[in-house]
Amino acid sequence: MHLSRRGLLATTTAVASLSAASPNTAAGHSASPATGKGHRGRTGFERLAADGYALLDGDRVGVVTNPTGITRDVRHIVDVMHADDRVNLTAVFGPEHGFRGTAQAGGSEGRYDDPATGLPVYDTYLKSGQPLADIFTASQVDTVVFDIQDAGARFYTYIWTLFDCMEAAALAGKRLVVLDRPNPVTGRSADGPVLHKEFATFVGRQPISQAHGMTVAELARLFNGEFLASPVRLDTVQMTGWRRSDFYDASGLPWVPPSPNMPTPETALVYSGTCLFEGTNLSEGRGTTRPFELLGAEGVDGRWAAAANELDLPGVRFREAYFAPTFSKFQGKTVGGVQLHVHDRAAYDPVRTGIALLVTAKKTWSGFAWRPDNWIDKLTGSTLVRTMIDAGADTDDVVAGWQQELAAFRRVRREYLLYR
Repeated sequence: MHLSRRGLLATTTAVASLSAASPNTAAGHSASPATGKGHRGRTGFERLAADGYALLDGDRVGVVTNPTGITRDVRHIVDVMHADDRVNLTAVFGPEHGFRGTAQAGGSEGRYDDPATGLPVYDTYLKSGQPLADIFTASQVDTVVFDIQDAGARFYTYIWTLFDCMEAAALAGKRLVVLDRPNPVTGRSADGPVLHKEFATFVGRQPISQAHGMTVAELARLFNGEFLASPVRLDTVQMTGWRRSDFYDASGLPWVPPSPNMPTPETALVYSGTCLFEGTNLSEGRGTTRPFELLGAEGVDGRWAAAANELDLPGVRFREAYFAPTFSKFQGKTVGGVQLHVHDRAAYDPVRTGIALLVTAKKTWSGFAWRPDNWIDKLTGSTLVRTMIDAGADTDDVVAGWQQELAAFRRVRREYLLYR
């Protein structure tokens, strides 16, 4: 990958739109000192609203959002915008899990009229290209606004909903506005393997790293500059007060689960590593109160936790754990495994930890197996992780295997960052 002329043009356009949408940046709205809690700035929506929705003036507006699209006082932005005469909100677009968030993984809410506002809600899940463009056309909106809380991992599907909406908006001749929210696990750096294009799916459309370390507005700029054949008319409204080292609690924002199995910011912290267990025959903790923090299977015993603890991985310890999932893998059965306990989140490395847990699970449990469809390759983005672990590689060897591609992605990523 390289920074193309198209990327430079996209960057310039986005920066210009920030100034237009947020004229008060230099007038008392800069970041306060880090406290780890409390109100430290404004989200993209807060800045858009404070400016009287000037960026949307005269347009018929549709919003791609879900339950995370809230204000600081936990009102939904759709309800807020619908009640405000300064914006002409005419449609809502629901992603995976739905606009109101009632569907489980792999589901959506379909097409309906929202009871609270009367607005038509269109289903975007698993729709892309011309079919999604046709939905935007049918909705008669001029501008599509995106406001969804991400979890910071390549395989969390909302960022690919963003990509698909950008592509479809370009096809339909619509403008797209991204309202930024924090990356809950910081934006310090990108980490993990980079997806190979032949493994592209809805859990990874384009070659970015497993933990991307970007906000949704930054990703939109990257997508527009590097991956879209026809760039969309893109505006981004960035946050104030967010720093790349911030975890979610520094924002002072309430946490709303972006999906049913992402209940807390602590879930997001481990997710970019332990979601890899979706590609195995072990439970990734779905059906428990600690998804992605509890991992296990029938027949696993305390040897796994002991082997993982012997690695002395930074920032985390592993407890021998037993649990009975209420749905998904091993529903209603008692399984053994581990619970992750992150004691130093700044030192914790989620992707490396996920690889280490795969390596030690295979070594300590004879029943370990990959999912028959090689879903692990879709999650990691290539065959590298699976084949190296099968060949007996240790954690360091596996992590070393993706460093060259990761370094190349980091160089490209740097050109699209909004927060320094």
